[in-house]
This record gives sequence, C-alpha cells and structure tokens, in this order.
Amino acid sequence: MLRLALLALLAVSAVLPAASVYALDNVNPYICPTAFNGSGTDCFFEAVPHTYAMCHLVKSIEIMEFGLAGAQQGVNGAKTEGCIEKNKRLIARPYQAALREAGSNRPAAEGLRGLHDLWVKSVVELKWKPGESDEQYKRRIAQPYDEFRERAGAVRTALASTAKPQPSAPAKAAKDKTAAKPGASKGAN
Repeated sequence: MLRLALLALLAVSAVLPAASVYALDNVNPYICPTAFNGSGTDCFFEAVPHTYAMCHLVKSIEIMEFGLAGAQQGVNGAKTEGCIEKNKRLIARPYQAALREAGSNRPAAEGLRGLHDLWVKSVVELKWKPGESDEQYKRRIAQPYDEFRERAGAVRTALASTAKPQPSAPAKAAKDKTAAKPGASKGAN
C-alpha cells in the first residue's frame, strides 16, 4: 500500500510543473517592497535602513512618552526591544539571500556581514546614553543612515568587480574578424 502511494505521488509530481522557489518568498513586503523586482542583495540594502527607521520611530515614541532618561527605565523600552527582535527575524531572509548571491565573492560577503553587524549594533544603540543631550542623541542616531549607504555602495562595487566585463563593440568586431580568417582559408582549399 505504501509503495502504491509513493508511486502515485511520484507520478503526480512528474506531471505537475515544479513551482519555482524564490529566495525572498515570505519576506515581509513592508521591509522590502521591491523584493519581487530585485535581487536578495537589493532587498537587503532596502531592508537595512527601513527596519532601522521603524525601530528609530518606536524609540522616538517612547522618548515622547517617558523622556530621554525615562525611556529605558523599567519596562518603558519594551516597545523598542520588541521592534528590534521582530526586525532581526524579518531581515534574516534578505540577509541570507544576499549572502548566497555574493557566493564566493569574499569582499562582497564580508561587506554584507559588516553591514548586518552595523545594523544590529545601530538598533541596539538606539537607547539614550546618560549625559547625552537631546541634540547629541539625535545626531548619533542619524549617523547610521549614511554608514548604511556607504557600506551598501562598497558591496555593490565589490559585486560589480567580479561581474564579467563585456567586450566593447570594436574589440568584439576585431576578435570576430580574426577568428573568421583561419576558417575562410580552410574553406577555400
């Protein structure tokens, strides 16, 4: 009986087309709205500043409710902690997809890891530091956005450097012309 069920399953799977599995299936569209238009790397680059901004906004609400010093006292920082944990889970899929796309490109993979580490450090450091003025706090938590862009640019450069360069039209024409000469002489004999 089990053999028949396995044979039936095999027959059905051979007839039905295989569904393509996309690396970014089940990615929350709020962290990566262009997931289905771009690569995993593009999604990760989009998700990093977006998820940071979401937790930044949650922290801002806590600060408005409890003040700079009070935003972390007791359970007052629970909303931000929840945001951080949620977004660590949400960003995992785009991050893993980006690492797979980087493949054996070591500089790109290291850049992606560095960007992820910077993101983790930045969301954790959304907390106000004792003695920090409101202006100092605002400047400090705005800095990661520029660092995110810079690191994403460095990864893009690393990925582009491993892409096979396409020969220019004149170089390709010269190569084709050279390749055609030996074949032409053989056909004349």
